[in-house]
Amino acid sequence: MPPFVSIIVPCYNEEATIRHLLDAVLAQTYPRGQMELIVSDGMSTDGTRDVIAAFQKEHPDLSVRVVTNSARTIPSGLNQAIRESRGEIIVRLDAHSMPIPEYVERCVTAHQSGKGENIGGVWEIRPGAETWMAESISFAAAHPLGVGDAMYRLNANAGAVDTVPFGSFRRALVEKVGTFDETLLANEDYEFNTRVRESGGVVWLDPSIRSVYFSRSTLGKLAAQYWRYGYWKFQMLRRYPHTLRWRQALPPAFVLGLITLIVLSLWTVFARYLLAVQLLIYFFVLGLAGLRLAFNKRKGFLLWGLPLAISTMHVSWGSGFLWSGILSLFKKNG
Repeated sequence: MPPFVSIIVPCYNEEATIRHLLDAVLAQTYPRGQMELIVSDGMSTDGTRDVIAAFQKEHPDLSVRVVTNSARTIPSGLNQAIRESRGEIIVRLDAHSMPIPEYVERCVTAHQSGKGENIGGVWEIRPGAETWMAESISFAAAHPLGVGDAMYRLNANAGAVDTVPFGSFRRALVEKVGTFDETLLANEDYEFNTRVRESGGVVWLDPSIRSVYFSRSTLGKLAAQYWRYGYWKFQMLRRYPHTLRWRQALPPAFVLGLITLIVLSLWTVFARYLLAVQLLIYFFVLGLAGLRLAFNKRKGFLLWGLPLAISTMHVSWGSGFLWSGILSLFKKNG
């Protein structure tokens, strides 16, 4: 008999996307009797629970449970779901995701083949709404200028990596390295995978394990998301400074350079020229990327939509990172 699998999902106010996930879990090729879905809900205030309840009535043959995540953070939700789960293999998914029908089956096969301790796949990123800005954001979230060498968002080959989105692992791995760090409100996956790698384990990327991920729909939501990513990345790097990658250092360096030149330009003409040159080169590169993508995709709005989305990602991530560093410095000296 195949191993029992627990799919765990942290969730908060996901009325718009949760049904996509539920239907995708229902469509899994893995034996339904050997699978359960646990949604750890952070006390949603929209219709998320109503959508789940309606699904449970329609499909009583699939084990779906909702547990309350009173701490209302992603890592606490994941840990709550792990405690409530009973599977030998745990598959972490997201309320913004839609796994392909073979997702769970391929995760289990990869584990049985001994590929790694934490195994995940790649994202196909789709817009979170039917607007030109949402579509621009979805392209930016998969563009090398937006995400650097994050291979799970790009075309990737199978192999050992630093981290994977979501991930799947045996219960024994949690017992070995511990659960998700609840002091980190973002970057909990990366931190967890750092502990996996430092314990001698392998984090494995399998491109055949695929899921659709719905990106943020507006620049405001995108900015909030990437500010949070940057803020908590600094906190994670305080513990694991050796895990810093070049793509993660560029946004804060860019923002710091902008702030420095803006301040200096109040007194020196030379700084104003440098600021103008930096911005000109930056938006020229983004403009070329937008022009190329607009031509390839036959979508004219990408000419300005892509630069807007990518610059929002860079500035928000870099600002969150720097602000986190400033606050940490004050706390240390205070």
